[in-house]
Order: sequence, then C-alpha cells, then structure tokens
Amino acid sequence: MRFAGERSPTLAAPTAGLARRAIALAYEAILLSAVLLAAAAPFVVIAHAAGAAVARPLFQTYLGLVAAIYFIGQWSRGGQTLPLKTWRMRIVTRAGAPLGLRRAVFRFAFALASCTLAGAGFLWALVDRDGLFLHDRLAGTKIIFVPATTSAR
Repeated sequence: MRFAGERSPTLAAPTAGLARRAIALAYEAILLSAVLLAAAAPFVVIAHAAGAAVARPLFQTYLGLVAAIYFIGQWSRGGQTLPLKTWRMRIVTRAGAPLGLRRAVFRFAFALASCTLAGAGFLWALVDRDGLFLHDRLAGTKIIFVPATTSAR
C-alpha cells in the first residue's frame, strides 16, 4: 500500500543504458526468430497447396500478427520479455507506471516502423536528450534498469 506523496519504485529507477539495451535487442532478435520459426510450421503445413501469390502475403501477415501478440502480450503483462528479464530491464511509461494494452500496441507499431526504416528509430537513442529509442519517445515509454533483489540471510 502506498501513501500520499510516496514515490513509486519504478519512477525512481534509472533508464537502462544503451549498451544493455543493445545486447537485449540482439537477444530479442534471436528469441523472436525461434518464436516465428515455431509459428511458421503449422502455417506451411496448412497453406502447402495454396499458390505462392496468395500464400506469401498471408504468411507475412500471419508472422506479423504472431510477433505483435508476443510483444504486446509481454509488454502489457509486466513490461518484460525474456531478454528484458535476463538483462534486468522493464518497459514502463515515462511516469513509471506499467504499460497498458493501448500503450503497448502504440509502442509495437512505432517499433515496427523503426525496424522498417533500417533501424533509424533505434539509432535515434544516440541523439535523444534522454537516450530513448524513437518508438519509446513517441509511445511515451522508457526502458528502466531493475536492480537485482537481495535476499536476507
């Protein structure tokens, strides 16, 4: 329970460093590749008889939806994917609150645009005054560092 005037622990948490975010991004790419590969198998079996002109756009749309469900689901349910948990980071609003479904959808759409622009949205962090990726700036989010918890002995 919080009392009036008490600060949220995530509000005081520092923004994750660029090197840490870049490493997590590489890990995320590997994990997403595995998720998409696993999701592709049933589609290939089902659409085997369909012509390439029909199957290709459906396949791309299907994989895009799988990626959207993966990211939006993880971000809106705790703000972490496996790579973010591994590297002790969390995605929150700039005020430090958890992401809701709507903000997670906006962040995914902006991140997808960043990827299609040859990663320019990620490179934006090099010139941003707060070190945010462009999609975080546009979605009103940030990636914070979550310090390890210590256990009492």
